[in-house]
Amino acid sequence: MVIEDKLNELGIVIPEISKPLAAYVPGQIAGEFIYVSGQLPIKAGEIIYFGRVGEDLTVAEGQEAARLSVINCLAVMKSYLKEWSNLLQIVKITGYVQCGPKFYDQAKVLNGASELLEQIFGEQGRHARAAVGVNALPLNAACEVELIAQIKRLTN
Repeated sequence: MVIEDKLNELGIVIPEISKPLAAYVPGQIAGEFIYVSGQLPIKAGEIIYFGRVGEDLTVAEGQEAARLSVINCLAVMKSYLKEWSNLLQIVKITGYVQCGPKFYDQAKVLNGASELLEQIFGEQGRHARAAVGVNALPLNAACEVELIAQIKRLTN
């Protein structure tokens, strides 16, 4: 199945990439890999999920935040790759979950991102992962997701 068809089937619209919040670029291609900077759960320029998962938000809301964050990662990938056919494999995602010291379900929160990638890309979407609990994130976001993918070598 074509990736655009799968996105349509899932009701996902890939947004324009968000402007970086500080001194960095949204993504960087190095050889056969693209490194996507951490993306927040932003939609139409606003943080949609903010606060601590397990205190201000439920695990299910955290999963939605992770899902939205990875959609924003896909926006960066698409802007750099131009065509989904240039993607070979999602290699790894790292997710940071803003939570309190007694919250231990970071992995469940990140499943929102991981399961979506597999739904969209199938085997190409299966990846290694780290799920990290943190005290605070930029703009009080509930989570942040960064992504590394193997790509075809792009020529200018």
